[in-house]
Amino acid sequence: MQIPDSYNPVAREIAEALIAGFNKHYRLFSEVNRGAKALFEDGDWQGIQQMVRDRIQLYDERVAETTERLRTGFHAELLDDEIWQQAKLYFVGLLTNHKQPELAETFFNSVFCRILHRDYFHNDFIFMRPAISTEYIESDPPTYRSYYPATAGLRRTLTQIVRDFGWRRPFARLSRDIGCVLRTVRAHLEGEWPALEANFQLQVLSTAFYRNKTGYIIGKVINGGAVYPFAVPVLHGADGRLYLDTVILEPWRIGVLFSFSRAYFLVDMEVPSGYVQFLRSMLPTKSKAELYTMLGLQKQGKNIFYRDFIHHLKHSNDDFTVAPGIRGLVMLVFTLPSFPYVFKLIKDVFGRTKEVDHATVKAKYLLVKRHDRVGRMADTLEFSNVAFPKARFTEELLNELRTLAPSLIEEGEDSLVIRHLYIERRMKPLNLFLAAASPAEKERAVRDYGDAIKELASANIFPGDMLFKNFGVTRYGRVVFYDYDEIEYMTDCQFRDIPPAPNPEYELSGEVWYPVAKNDVFPEEFGTFLLGDAEVRRIFMKHHADLLSARFWQERQARINSGVIEDFYPYPHEMRFVNHFAHRYARRESAIAVAALEG
Repeated sequence: MQIPDSYNPVAREIAEALIAGFNKHYRLFSEVNRGAKALFEDGDWQGIQQMVRDRIQLYDERVAETTERLRTGFHAELLDDEIWQQAKLYFVGLLTNHKQPELAETFFNSVFCRILHRDYFHNDFIFMRPAISTEYIESDPPTYRSYYPATAGLRRTLTQIVRDFGWRRPFARLSRDIGCVLRTVRAHLEGEWPALEANFQLQVLSTAFYRNKTGYIIGKVINGGAVYPFAVPVLHGADGRLYLDTVILEPWRIGVLFSFSRAYFLVDMEVPSGYVQFLRSMLPTKSKAELYTMLGLQKQGKNIFYRDFIHHLKHSNDDFTVAPGIRGLVMLVFTLPSFPYVFKLIKDVFGRTKEVDHATVKAKYLLVKRHDRVGRMADTLEFSNVAFPKARFTEELLNELRTLAPSLIEEGEDSLVIRHLYIERRMKPLNLFLAAASPAEKERAVRDYGDAIKELASANIFPGDMLFKNFGVTRYGRVVFYDYDEIEYMTDCQFRDIPPAPNPEYELSGEVWYPVAKNDVFPEEFGTFLLGDAEVRRIFMKHHADLLSARFWQERQARINSGVIEDFYPYPHEMRFVNHFAHRYARRESAIAVAALEG
C-alpha cells in the first residue's frame, strides 16, 4: 500500500468509528464470559447454555451496527479508494497499544467486506495479512500465574492453584482430590517423577474455562526443556459442593477438549492471543484457527483458517474433486485431497424426498452452531463469496456445480466464486468405514454410532436422517454426525409405536394404514433402512435395541421437558476419581465383612 501525500479527516473518523464498534463488541463479549463464573457457581446450567447461544450473535450484531453507521454517516459505499486506504492506515495507528489487535483487524475486514465489492479484498484495503504483532502484549492480570512447588511443597501448591480461582462454592474434600491428582501424576510420569519433583515450575491460565456443567483448570508443568500439559475438570457434587473429577495429562486427550465437535468455551481473557499462545505450547497439533474458535472467537478462527487455506493453495498442486461416498440429496460436497476439510454448498434442486429449502437448511446449520454439540456434531465454518482457482477444479466437479448449484457460483476466466458454503473437518463416512472395517473395528463403530444417537437425544437433538452416510469417524475413532438438513429438536418430535394393522392384508400391502403427522417418528422403522447387514444388525441389537422402541425416545423427551441437563464427559469414565473412591469403598466393605466372619 502506498501512503498518500495528504490525509483526509473523513478517513480518520471512519477508523475511529470502526475501532469504537470493535471495542463495544469486545466489551460485551467479555461481560458474557465474566458472567460464566457466577452461573457455574450457582449451578445454572441452562443459563450457561443460553449464554453460549447468545454470545454467537454478538459479533454480527456489532458488525451490522457499525456498517450502518458508516453507510448513514459517511455514505461509505461511495467513498473513493484513497479514503479507504487512509482509513486502514489510521486504524493501524489506533492498534498500537491495543489488547486485541488481531481481533480488531478482523472486525475491520468484516465491516469493509459488507460495504465494498470483493475486487477490493486484498491487502491494500483489508488485512489479508496481520499488521500488528501479538507476541508480547501485556495483560493485567497476567495471562497465566506461575507457581514454584520447591518453596511450599507440591500438595500445598496444588491446593493454592485451585483456591486462586476464587470459587465461592466450597469444595467437598479438596485434600482428598489433590491426593488423587498426585497419585495419577506420579503413575503417569513413573521414572521421570523424582527429577521433576525436585525442580520445576507450574504455569496455570489465570481464568477457568467453562462449558456445560464443568469448569476447567488449564496449565502446564515446565521442567527445563520438558513441558507437561494438564487439565483438571471441576464439577458440582450431588450436595452442591465442588470436586476435582480427574486430571487429564495426555496432550491428545486435552486436545479432545478443544475438538470441533464440542461447544465453545466461555473464558474471561483480556489478551486472547496470550491464551492461544499458551495453549499452542501445550497442544502443538492444534492450529491457531482451531484455538481461537474454541475460545468463542469464531470469526477470528475463520479469518486465520482462510489465511491458512490460501497459503496451502499456493504450496500445493492437487485438484478439488467431488467428495467420495454416496451423493447427498441436499448438499453438494467436494474436497481437496491434500487439505483435511470438505466444502459443502446447498444445491439448487433437492432430491424428491426432501421437503426443505435454502433458508431451512441454513437455519439447521445455525441451530447446530448455537447448540451444545456434546462431542457428537461437527462444527462448520460458514463463508460467503469465496474465490477459488478455477484451474484446480476437476471437470466432473465443475459439471456438478453448474448442474446442481448454478445460483451459487460465478465463473470468471481464471476464478470460480462460490457465494455461500460451509467448511467442515474431513472424516471417513461411517458407511465407507464399516465396509472396510475389521470385526473389532466394526463392533466399536456400530456401538459408538448408537452411543452418538443416544447422547444427541439427551442433548435434545434428533438427527432425522440416521443413515450411516450422514455420520463420520474421526481420527480418534469417534462417530460424529455431520449432515444437518433433517435435524430436529427432540421436543418438536412425536415418537410413536406403529399401531396394529386392522387385518393382514393391510400389513402385506405396503401401504400405511395409520395417520402420520409431519413430525411423527416411528422408531420401529429404523431397523429397515439401517440394519440390512447381518453383522451390523447383530452388533446394533446387542447394544442398542432400545433405539428401535418409541419408549426410549419418549423417556428421553420427558427428561428434557423436566429440565434435566445430562452430564457429558470428554474423557473416559474410568479416568474419573469417583471410580477410585468406589473401589476403595468396596475394598473397605470387603475387609469389614471378612473381619466379621473371622471374628
